[in-house]
Amino acid sequence: MNSRERVRMALNHKEPDRVPYDLGGTVMTGINKLAYAGLRQVLGLPRMEEIRIAEFLQQIAIIDDDVRERLKVDVLDTAPRSSGTFNIEIKDRGDYLYFYDEWGIGWQMPKDGGFFYDMFDHPLKNATTVQEIDKFPWPDPVAPARFAGLHDRARHVAEVEGKAVCLGGLCAGILEMAAWMRGYENFYPDCIINRDLIERIMDIVVEMKMAFWEKALAETGEYADVLVEADDFAGQFNLLITLDMYRDLFKPRHKKLFDFIHARTDAKIFFHSCGAIRPALPDLIDTGIDILNPVQVSAKGMDSAELKKEFGKDLTFWGGGVDVQNVFGTGTPEEVRADVKRRIDDLAPGGGFVFATVHNTQANVPPENFMAMWETLQEYGVY
Repeated sequence: MNSRERVRMALNHKEPDRVPYDLGGTVMTGINKLAYAGLRQVLGLPRMEEIRIAEFLQQIAIIDDDVRERLKVDVLDTAPRSSGTFNIEIKDRGDYLYFYDEWGIGWQMPKDGGFFYDMFDHPLKNATTVQEIDKFPWPDPVAPARFAGLHDRARHVAEVEGKAVCLGGLCAGILEMAAWMRGYENFYPDCIINRDLIERIMDIVVEMKMAFWEKALAETGEYADVLVEADDFAGQFNLLITLDMYRDLFKPRHKKLFDFIHARTDAKIFFHSCGAIRPALPDLIDTGIDILNPVQVSAKGMDSAELKKEFGKDLTFWGGGVDVQNVFGTGTPEEVRADVKRRIDDLAPGGGFVFATVHNTQANVPPENFMAMWETLQEYGVY
C-alpha cells in the first residue's frame, strides 16, 4: 500500500495499514523554519544554508525529500496557496519588516524576535459604497502563472511518488477575506450595519474562488485528492459570530462554493477552522465539507473522543494529533507521548483520521518533543 492509497482509505472512513501522516501537506500542517532546522539536526540530516519557505506569512518551511522519506510523510503540497504572479517586496520601516500582498493587504513582522507576519493595513478600510468595492483592482484568479506545471506536478506526486495530492486554494476563506480587506474593526460592525459592502466583497471572493478551482481541477483532473479551503470564525471558547449570523450571511456562500467544487471532482474538501468550532459543525457538514482541520482539542467543546463519536461518520479529522497549545511546545517528551496516544485512541478507530499536529509546529517546539510525537505515532498508529 502506498501513501496515496493509505490516505484515500482513511478519507473513505476505512482502516488502512496505519494512520496516514501529514507534515507540510498544507500551509496549516507544516513546521516553522526555526523548528525545521532543529528537526533536521536531530534527524542527522545535512544542515541547510537557507531553508526554503512554503508559506511566507507564517514562515513555514518546505519539507525536503530527505525529511519526507525519513518520517514517512504520506501527503505532498502540490499547489501551495500562493500567488503565481505576485512578487513580494520586503521593505524596512524601523523596528519592522513589511510588505503588501497581491490583494493590497499590508503585513509586518518585528525585526527583533518576530516569527511571522501580522496584518497592519487593509485596502478597503475606507470604502463606503459598493461601487468602490467593484472598482478595486482585484487579483486575477486564473492568471496562467498560477497553474504553470500543475498537471505534471500532480501526476508526478500521484503516480511516481505515490503520495496524496493536496491542492491549496486561491486565498484565505470567504469570511476571512472580507475581514482582511476591510479590517476587523470595520468587519464586525459591517455584518450589522453595512451588509451590502460585506456581501459584495464576499460574492466577489466566491466568484474568484470558483474560477480558480475550475481551472485548477481542469489541470489536475483525477490526480487531485484533497482541496484546501478555510475560514476561521471561532475563538478559544466560542464562535466569533452568532450561529444565526453564520447561517444567514456566510453559510450560503460556503455552500455555493463547495457545491460548485463537488460538481467537478471526487476530491475531498479540506476545511480549516481553528478554535471552538463545534457548534457550527452540523452546518459546515451541510455545506459539503469532508475534512475538518486543525481539530483544536484545547478549545472549548473540542474533546477528541466526543468529536469522533458525534461527527466521525461525516468528517475525516485531519489534525488533532497533539495539542500544540498546551503540550507540544512546553510539555516534556513523556507528556507529548501520552497526549499523542490519547488522540490516536480517540480518532483513529474506523479510519477517518489523518495524523497531523493541531496547526503548524511552532518555533518553540523542541526537536525532542517532535520526535516523541512521531515515534509514538509509529508505535500506536497501526491498525
